[in-house]
Amino acid sequence: MKQPGSEAVLSAVDRLGRWEGADRLIDAVRKAVEAVPLGPGVRDVLHGRQIGHPLHPVLVQVPVGTWLSAGVLDLLPGVRGAQSVLIGVGLVTAFPSAVAGWADWAQLSPEQQRVGVVHAASNGVAVMLFAGSLAARLRGRHGLGKLLGFAGLTATGAGGALGGHLAYRQAAGANHADYVRQVVPPGWHRLADLTELPIGEPIRRHLDDVPVLVVREDERTVHVLADRCGHLAGPLSEGELTDGCVRCPWHGSEFRLSDGWNVRGPATAPQPCFAVRIVSGRVEVRLEG
Repeated sequence: MKQPGSEAVLSAVDRLGRWEGADRLIDAVRKAVEAVPLGPGVRDVLHGRQIGHPLHPVLVQVPVGTWLSAGVLDLLPGVRGAQSVLIGVGLVTAFPSAVAGWADWAQLSPEQQRVGVVHAASNGVAVMLFAGSLAARLRGRHGLGKLLGFAGLTATGAGGALGGHLAYRQAAGANHADYVRQVVPPGWHRLADLTELPIGEPIRRHLDDVPVLVVREDERTVHVLADRCGHLAGPLSEGELTDGCVRCPWHGSEFRLSDGWNVRGPATAPQPCFAVRIVSGRVEVRLEG
């Protein structure tokens, strides 16, 4: 049976995420992005750790908005001049948007990176088309400028659709640990006997079907966090303990054991943290917040 149009498009994008043909090139690009000497502080800003969610979708509103506004003005008779300003603003602000996007892309899964690189290519084509549109307008060739501008909007729309696929279908940038707050019932829950927990070693235990990271510090102190990292669900129980934090083994996000605070990205949200009490040698936990 022939697939309906929308189903065919979604199936094609899903196949793109599974296609391994360009993985060597993608891996080379990823290494190049990671090699840029920005430092962890700048990368955290680009990931959006300080605002609690990815920065890239915030920044991209400006170029998309200005280019769309220029397109609307191009449909009105007798309006000239303002479009060039809008397109120029969009071109300038596209750069920091792209930088933030590449910083996030380098820390995604292979399936997400395959879609993401086509998303970036579509936006790159849009930038070139709008640059050509601006150049044509400045030379007085307004008809060509309009044509290139509408072509740029088409490329922007394609890139935006792929960005939506990344964010909503593939959950890039989503908080993969927030579900814990929805499925753990309120109140205290027995986790384990204190004697079952090794000192100074991250281990995994379960509250029903929810995996949690458990770190016993001493005879009276036990830390419990959701085990699946909020960035891409990496297993924190397989991570490294350092300076009162746990470091995700997949992409290096660090969370404070005492309260789950994300002290280093790419994770942009704190990790769900559990209050702990020890009753008659039994460790009981309650989800905080």
